[in-house]
Amino acid sequence: MKVRVGSIYIFNPVAIDRFDPTTDLKYGEHVKVVNKYGCPKANTMGHCYVNRLNGKFAGLVHCNSLVKIKNG
Repeated sequence: MKVRVGSIYIFNPVAIDRFDPTTDLKYGEHVKVVNKYGCPKANTMGHCYVNRLNGKFAGLVHCNSLVKIKNG
């Protein structure tokens, strides 16, 4: 799955994020995809960086761990 920078997703960790976590995010948390200066852009090797909705950096997660929020 590809994610879009600036969009908000729900964190639902796949196996790689459960067994080797690089973040302390909890299941069901809402996160925003971001690009960090000097780091690979979102979707590179299937990973992306995310911030919590309060703006704090949360870490690197697999793109498949993010579920799109449905409208309506």
